[in-house]
Amino acid sequence: MPLRDEIEELAARDGGDYANEDFALFAQFKAALNRGEIRAAERDADGNWQTNAWVKRGILLGFRMGALVEMTAPDASLQFLDKNTYPIRKFSTDDRVRIVPGGSSIRDGAYIAPGVVCMPPMFVNAGAYVDEGTMIDSHALVGSCAQIGKRVHLSAAAQIGGVLEPAGAMPVI
Repeated sequence: MPLRDEIEELAARDGGDYANEDFALFAQFKAALNRGEIRAAERDADGNWQTNAWVKRGILLGFRMGALVEMTAPDASLQFLDKNTYPIRKFSTDDRVRIVPGGSSIRDGAYIAPGVVCMPPMFVNAGAYVDEGTMIDSHALVGSCAQIGKRVHLSAAAQIGGVLEPAGAMPVI
């Protein structure tokens, strides 16, 4: 069964207890978001932007599935409590993303293309898509499901809102 169908089926459930295979499915979904393979919105053949409501439902599903946990690093002075389904995303030099020291956070489930520069402090939420060569300047926020193009400079203190609900609403592009 395609990922879309499996996520739609899981999101349609009333909630409650989730099995290990449900969490494994959600991990596959987040990995596809991280790779930029699925997006909350994308252009159709005519160049018009269309919302992928199923992707937005999948992102909301992750918040519903998650449990509130302590996420504070052992040596950190600031405390973080958040859903265990959306930890801070980890990067390596292979990702070719530059994250300057100083307090930036990118949630797991956000696509950050090679060549993106992140100046602290900044935040990128789940479902966001940030394309190549973009600079996210200090104190900038990229909201959930926001779609940022190539070689964009998000100026210091810019806030690009995100739209998760309703599921069919167009994310900020």
